[in-house]
Amino acid sequence: MIRSDTLSFLKDLAQNNNREWFADNKQRYEIAKDNVLAFAGELIKELHVFDKSISLDTDPKKCVMRIYRDIRFRTDKTPYKDNFGIGNLRAGKVHIGYYVEIKPGNSFGGGGYWMPEAEHLKQVRQEIDYNADDLKKVIDEPQFKKLFGEFRDQEQLKTTPRDYDPANENISLIKLKSFAAIHPFTDAEIMRSDSPKKVAEVLAYIYPLNVFLNNAIA
Repeated sequence: MIRSDTLSFLKDLAQNNNREWFADNKQRYEIAKDNVLAFAGELIKELHVFDKSISLDTDPKKCVMRIYRDIRFRTDKTPYKDNFGIGNLRAGKVHIGYYVEIKPGNSFGGGGYWMPEAEHLKQVRQEIDYNADDLKKVIDEPQFKKLFGEFRDQEQLKTTPRDYDPANENISLIKLKSFAAIHPFTDAEIMRSDSPKKVAEVLAYIYPLNVFLNNAIA
């Protein structure tokens, strides 16, 4: 579970995002980070239950992302993130997997493939063109829609991709720029004693999507 003091630290960090405050509160950060590492460790075990590509040997330290922001090429020079991200939870091919973000009032879990590189995007579109029914069985399932909303509402190209017919019955899927599913969690939900299990139960509905995407990328 995520403790209330972890969320309190992140709230205070968002209001005092500077190196001096962070140095004075380094111990709070370490305690919060340890809490997120423990959560990630339990989450890995729960994900493994339905997705054996998630190894039980996965090191949580390699999944919890750095809180330090890379500000070299950004106009926003605040040095720290106001969240803890848990990524590198692979389901097969690179970039396809699961992600959880812990942020007061705005935590979420998700998965799939966000903004695929050009060659992967081409392969996914081809797989949709050939086997759209396999994808639609996943994203049009009532519980999937209840948890993640309408999959087709993600950002789409304004024009039809080359080599595809605008009249294609699956053009709304072919025009997608990302193939991701996201579900929000309240603070109360992530602070439940069984929150790793509950988060994993949501992410389990993304597993078939990840299988489709992995199969698409040769």
